[in-house]
Amino acid sequence: SHCLEKSPAQRFQSARDLAFALEAVSGTSSSASGAVAKLATAQATLPIKAIACALAALFIVATVAFFWGKRLGRAAPPAFHQLTFRRGTIRSARFSPDGETIIYGATWEGKPIEIFSTRPESPEFTHVDVPSAEILAISSTGELALLLHPQYFSTGVYSGTLARAPMAGGTPREVLENVQYADWSPDGKDLAVVRTDGRKYSLEYPMGKVIYEPSQWVSHIRVSPDGERVAFIEHKLYSDDRGSIAVVDRAGKVTSLTKDYASSDGLAWTPDGREIWYTAAEGGSTRALYAVSLSGRARLLTEATGSLTIQDISPKGRVLMTSDIQREGILGLVPGRTTERDLSWLDWSFCRALSDDGKTLLFDEEGVGAGNKYAVCLRKTDGSPAVQLGEGYACGLSPDGRWALSIIPYATPPRIMLLPTGAGESKPLTDAPFYATFAKWFPDGKRVAIQGHEPGHGDRLYVQDLADGKMKPISPEGVGLAGAGVTPDGRYLTGVSPDRKPVLCALENGQCTAIQGVEAGDISIRWSSDGGTLYVYPRAEIPCRIFAVDVQSGKRKPWKTVMPNDPAGITSVSPVLMTPDTQYYVYGYSRFLSDLYLVDGLK
Repeated sequence: SHCLEKSPAQRFQSARDLAFALEAVSGTSSSASGAVAKLATAQATLPIKAIACALAALFIVATVAFFWGKRLGRAAPPAFHQLTFRRGTIRSARFSPDGETIIYGATWEGKPIEIFSTRPESPEFTHVDVPSAEILAISSTGELALLLHPQYFSTGVYSGTLARAPMAGGTPREVLENVQYADWSPDGKDLAVVRTDGRKYSLEYPMGKVIYEPSQWVSHIRVSPDGERVAFIEHKLYSDDRGSIAVVDRAGKVTSLTKDYASSDGLAWTPDGREIWYTAAEGGSTRALYAVSLSGRARLLTEATGSLTIQDISPKGRVLMTSDIQREGILGLVPGRTTERDLSWLDWSFCRALSDDGKTLLFDEEGVGAGNKYAVCLRKTDGSPAVQLGEGYACGLSPDGRWALSIIPYATPPRIMLLPTGAGESKPLTDAPFYATFAKWFPDGKRVAIQGHEPGHGDRLYVQDLADGKMKPISPEGVGLAGAGVTPDGRYLTGVSPDRKPVLCALENGQCTAIQGVEAGDISIRWSSDGGTLYVYPRAEIPCRIFAVDVQSGKRKPWKTVMPNDPAGITSVSPVLMTPDTQYYVYGYSRFLSDLYLVDGLK
């Protein structure tokens, strides 16, 4: 057969004619026609048949490229339709079974969480008649899975009572305690749940059958459309949203699909079950929307100037997302002031230690401003600029102010570093195979109390001597290190038992005993200089009420209540730090403001 058109009347008489035709189709002078023109000059030296074949092939390629380019040019960007307009925090949102009605939980203007119902065609909303609760999931039969009475233990870490209720409202039926996350199976008959017992987590599917026990914690579980797998975010560090996407099947086989992200929050399956869409940040906390296949192929779907959190995907592929503004800040009463001063530095300032004279603050930055790694910073409370000491998250200042403790959470394994506050070189305090999670100084400045674990064991308390580097285990496994750290006499460590009750752990024999007047869920701040009073505040209470507890009599009396003046979007008031004479104090706060969007056109 011949490459040229068989009808002589339809033939291009020369390569120049073909170039002219291509320009007429595209409406512009293209690189393709330029290439054809070059071929025209070669007519005298190349066989006519070879030239014709090349020209025909080039014409086909140019035509396909032209129309494919036109098709790509018509692709519209995702369309974001705003659904909420009040000032506060969207806790969670889900599509109802019809894929049109949207149910969401929110805290507006500092009020307790409420559940609302809305539709995309109208900004109007109605209240769903259920008690204050977190929405965990909505079944295909229209039943809500709710979390009642949630207790917040740390950033992103909480638990409550799982309950079921009709989507139209009504009194929830309690199902299971100590639950953090849950999702329905596709037929609405079974539930997958994440349960927690202190710092130990388990993923069950169906409820009652453990299919995975992580080394730290998992979040945002979602059951696949075929009901055979559960997707989740795996976190390597307690209370840190740094994590990766993974799936586990009914037999307990876990498959990790992505790398670790600096921040990861929210995921959902696509309707066909071929991909998991999730929101994560390479560095900082400005999350973008990604997709990953079950083979681990990840791709970016969309990003914005703010942080995104995916909530749900409808059967038609419409997406519910929140656009979030997150800030961690610091306020406090410090020397030279009669009113509280804002001591925040960048976007995620987390206070860690206050010097005894109240003039120096140790904090870390964990957000966008810090980049891919956390930054340990020191700042004078007179408002002077901050100085970065090193990386990681801070734990404490030495009594003489010369050293800061830092933990590198993204190291393998996480390790403690000593960072000089002045001249000097940083140096590791722990190394493999020890996994460090928290640390506090002893009053003598010669030893450090550490929370961590060795491979194959749970967290417990250790004491390390700085002179010889020897580390000695003190407590049973499951005991964590509390904020108050070491008692003034250096004989006890203030710990937290597996059931989250503050305890005193004796260095002499490791025995842990309850503290009179201190309640389960209390967070300890510090001891008075004589060791007779422990200052505490109830975990996750807003505003934050601080109590002075006489540990001999067990009596507790209110000391102070702290809270930012603007309550909108405040999700936490913690931690609290104070000087030994209680004259000065600082406290951290989390502000999370979000708007809910319905997004179309994502593929």
